[in-house]
Amino acid sequence: MTEYYIPTTSSETEFVEKRSRFIGHVWRVESEEEARARIEETRKKHYDARHNCWCYIIKDGPVRYSDDGEPQGTAGQPMLNVFQREGVVNVCCVVTRYFGGILLGAGGLVRAYTQSAKDALDAAGISVVRRWVAMEVPCTYAQFEAMRREVSAFDGVVEGVDYGSDVVLSALLPEERAEEFAAHVLDATAGTVEVLEAGEQLKDVPWRAQKEEQL
Repeated sequence: MTEYYIPTTSSETEFVEKRSRFIGHVWRVESEEEARARIEETRKKHYDARHNCWCYIIKDGPVRYSDDGEPQGTAGQPMLNVFQREGVVNVCCVVTRYFGGILLGAGGLVRAYTQSAKDALDAAGISVVRRWVAMEVPCTYAQFEAMRREVSAFDGVVEGVDYGSDVVLSALLPEERAEEFAAHVLDATAGTVEVLEAGEQLKDVPWRAQKEEQL
């Protein structure tokens, strides 16, 4: 089973720490060349900034980072750690710093660059890439919320809902749990809800935000 995590979209966030502006950028990238292009693009855009620190992780490829003039170990590595802790790959992050005239010290820099990378990742969101089984779950309005919870309980996501005389949930279930899910729903509803399979697909699905919405 192939499963990995990537940014859902690109993002830009900003905060100020002791008059220094920290602007965090995150992008989904597919190659080192694309990551390098994003870094260069940001350097040109923020040519007047004191630092444009960066990191990137390519799935089954290189992992790189740079402090771009900040004291060694205070920027690129802490930024990289944010994505490694979350298991996110195919990601490029640049944190731009406009110096505000007040030194932050090594600890302050680590905290600021970590926060900037984390804020940018939170804004971008995280998607899971894996093989899914698309399933249709027809049910009554009274059963609707229970079916949403069942999808979530089996690590699935609800992609859409069709409201008619009854309700049909369009859900994606992990391929190794789809059969168990269908059998469980049939049993739990005393045979009143029969799940229909609608094919398989390898795709990225918003994960963290999607799961939080369903809880």
